[in-house]
Amino acid sequence: MEGHEEERACGKWRVACGLNSYNLRDIFTWRLLKTIIMGQVLSLLICGTAVSCQYLADAKVETPMLQSFLNYVLLLLVYTTILSTRKGDKNLLQILKTKWWKYLVMGLADVEANYTVVKAYQFTTLTSIQLLDCFVIPVLMVLSWFFLKTRYRLLHFVAVTVCLLGVGAMVGADILAERDQGSTSHVVLGDGLVLLSAALYAVSNVCQEHTVKNLSRVEFLGMMGLFGTLISGIQLAVLEIRAVAAITWNCHISMLFAVYALCMFALYSFMPVVVKMTSATAVNLSLLTADLFSLFCGIFLFHYTFSPLYIISFVVITVGFVMFNALPTYSALPESSSSEDDPAETFADLTAESPSDRLLSTGKDSQGAETLTAVAAL
Repeated sequence: MEGHEEERACGKWRVACGLNSYNLRDIFTWRLLKTIIMGQVLSLLICGTAVSCQYLADAKVETPMLQSFLNYVLLLLVYTTILSTRKGDKNLLQILKTKWWKYLVMGLADVEANYTVVKAYQFTTLTSIQLLDCFVIPVLMVLSWFFLKTRYRLLHFVAVTVCLLGVGAMVGADILAERDQGSTSHVVLGDGLVLLSAALYAVSNVCQEHTVKNLSRVEFLGMMGLFGTLISGIQLAVLEIRAVAAITWNCHISMLFAVYALCMFALYSFMPVVVKMTSATAVNLSLLTADLFSLFCGIFLFHYTFSPLYIISFVVITVGFVMFNALPTYSALPESSSSEDDPAETFADLTAESPSDRLLSTGKDSQGAETLTAVAAL
């Protein structure tokens, strides 16, 4: 009798999580491994921007808007130029005629998200930034639920909780190591800027996911480059013209700016590919390890104190990321494909098909019946 009760409880848990028609071979696939690797590549690129920013700060160069401006200019030169050479509805002018205000909002959200989180370092502690920056994940899930009609299972919420526990371990390691926490001049203002930045990042990421899955990666990056350059350029002229004029330019400083801009350009170019394979929420979970990579670099470059909790944090965040991607989310909307796909992305989608993908594509008609049968049997 007890064994029967345990079997019923296990069956209910599997149905609630959406695992009733899966086995380990369907979950732990090459696609999942590739998603994990690509997510960590994004984290390494963010680590590159963090290290270059630290060196610039040590050189008394604090021009966050100039650094962002260089990235948007690179996007403009590459992807906006590609859009301008296309014909028909995919041409830059046609896109501007019909959707200019949407991309203006998206560009504004992205530029201000980058700016506000950098400004927050001047007012609040590193611990507050690391913790409050995670606010982007629940906001992103809520926005995805309402605007993208993404539906999550119980396993996804458990996975997010596990990832946030990993962040807590990382913050605890910083406190125990007595790492420099930065400014505490206006903590409430700084914390508010972090929360604002997280909300703006969520808006930008939702726009990105919608665009790359329904339109194209090139259109997203081209319009981000155009409006990001305009907005950041105006803000640069208003807020940082004196700071830029005061920079003592040399080979070292120029190299740091180049490293930052190239890492950001690679991040913006590569991130839509991962978002299209998974989701904006999954990508942001993978980016939680970026702070850890920066800490590992800081141990060697800036003589940070090592703590075993950093390793534990990395493992916990990775486990949570694997859990989130082990089971796909589903949409309440009919599936739609991009109107135009880059050959590299199309090839990646074809080669990334896994047993779980085939299971989803061939078993959708019968999955509802199987679930009802499983529940009835309980």
